[in-house]
Amino acid sequence: MKDCPPAVQKTMQEQSKGATIRGISKEMEKGKTVYELELMVNGHSKDMLIDTAGNVIEVEEQMAINQLPAPVRTEIEKQAGKGKITKLESLSKGGSVVAYEAVIKTGAKSREVKVDTGGKLIPGK
Repeated sequence: MKDCPPAVQKTMQEQSKGATIRGISKEMEKGKTVYELELMVNGHSKDMLIDTAGNVIEVEEQMAINQLPAPVRTEIEKQAGKGKITKLESLSKGGSVVAYEAVIKTGAKSREVKVDTGGKLIPGK
């Protein structure tokens, strides 16, 4: 954390209160430097991207299937078919959930599906 800009350090300290820091990394997203903060909060993972000004630009938070809105759950279960849902996350930008991501394992293969807040499949994942 000490290698991050002061604004990023401040945000990381605020966001990690009561959580365990699993990792911190510096990445390039769309040509811009961002910092990823990986946390463990109350037994589930929560990862966030923070820009160089210290703004949280994206949050991925692990969740259980029963926490999903009904249309989202229906679509993810449909996409899973006979496969097993191994990971579920909400994706938030600007403080609001914009999508849900699921990792589905069928046999030896895993794939990721992304569904919007209304339960519609988002192509490309």
